[in-house]
Amino acid sequence: MFGQALDNQRGDFIMFSLKRVSRAIAVCCLVASSVGAQAADKTLIGFSQATMNHPWRIAMVNVNKEYAAQHYPDVEVLVTDGQNSANKQVSDVEGLIARHVKVLMISPLQAQALTPVVREAMSDGIKVVTIDREVNTPVTVHIGAENRPIGVAAGRFLAQALHGTGNVIEIQGTAGASPTLDRHNGFADGIKGTQIKVVATQYCDYLREPALKFMEDQLQRFGPGTIQAVYAHNDEMALAAVQALQAAGRLKEVKVIGIDGQNTAFQAVKDGTMAATFIYPFAAPEAIEYAHKVALGETVPAKVVLPGQQVDATNVDKYLGKGF
Repeated sequence: MFGQALDNQRGDFIMFSLKRVSRAIAVCCLVASSVGAQAADKTLIGFSQATMNHPWRIAMVNVNKEYAAQHYPDVEVLVTDGQNSANKQVSDVEGLIARHVKVLMISPLQAQALTPVVREAMSDGIKVVTIDREVNTPVTVHIGAENRPIGVAAGRFLAQALHGTGNVIEIQGTAGASPTLDRHNGFADGIKGTQIKVVATQYCDYLREPALKFMEDQLQRFGPGTIQAVYAHNDEMALAAVQALQAAGRLKEVKVIGIDGQNTAFQAVKDGTMAATFIYPFAAPEAIEYAHKVALGETVPAKVVLPGQQVDATNVDKYLGKGF
C-alpha cells in the first residue's frame, strides 16, 4: 500500500514537473519568437569599411556604430572589414546585398574596383551612402570633406613656410583612391608658380610602416640640407617621416605636414616636430545620420561636404585632445 501510494505520488510529481517544463518551453518559444520578430523589425544598414588597420577608419566605424546604438534602436548596423583588399571589399558588399540591407554605407578602397558592385546595389533598390572616397557611379548621397582644397591649402602652407623654394618628398596614399588623387593634384596646384619641387614620391597606402621604410630610403638618397619638407597624405605617414628624420638627426631641417587630425599629430604640432596637419573629418556621426534618413525615405542632398581645418602652431591649443 505504502509502495503504491509512493508510486502514485511520484507519478503525480512527474506529471506536474512535465507540465511545468512544457509551460517553460512554451514561454521560451514565445520569448524567442518575440525576439526574432523584434530583430526582423530592425532596419539593416550595412557598413563596408575599406580597412580597419588605421585609427582614422576605426574611429569612423566605432563612432557611427555607437551613435546608432544610442539614437536608433530600430537599426542594426552590419560592419565588414575589407582588409585593404579591393577583392575582399567587393565580396563583403556582395554579402551585404545578399543580407538585403536597406542602406549600404561604404568607404571604398578604390573607386574603379568598387564601382560595379555599388552599381549593383543601387540597381537592387539599396540606398548607398559613400563616405570619404567616391565611386564612378551615382549614389544616394556622398559624405566627406573636399580633398582637393585640403591639398591646395597644404601646398600654399609649405610655399609660405619655405618662402617659395625648396625640395619636397611627397608620401602618397593608396593608388587609384580618390583622396590620393585629389590630395596630390591639389598640392601640385598649391605650389604652382613657386620654386618648390617634389623630388621623390611613393604610394604607401596611408600606413606608417611602408612610409617609414620609404622615408628611411630617401634620407639615404638625399643628404643633409637637400630636403626641406615632407608632405604626407595622412598623419600616420607624416608621423613615420618624423620618426625617420629624428633617427637620422635631421628633423630640425625639414618641415613635415600631414592630413587627418589625429591627437598624436596635434601633439606633434604642439611639440614642434610637425609643422601642420589638416583636419579631415571621419564623417561620424554624420554618415549614420544620413543613412538613417534615407532608410526612412527622407530626401537628402546628393553631396554633403564636411569642413576641414588647418592646424598649426598658431591654433593647435584649441585642438589638443579633440582628434581621434
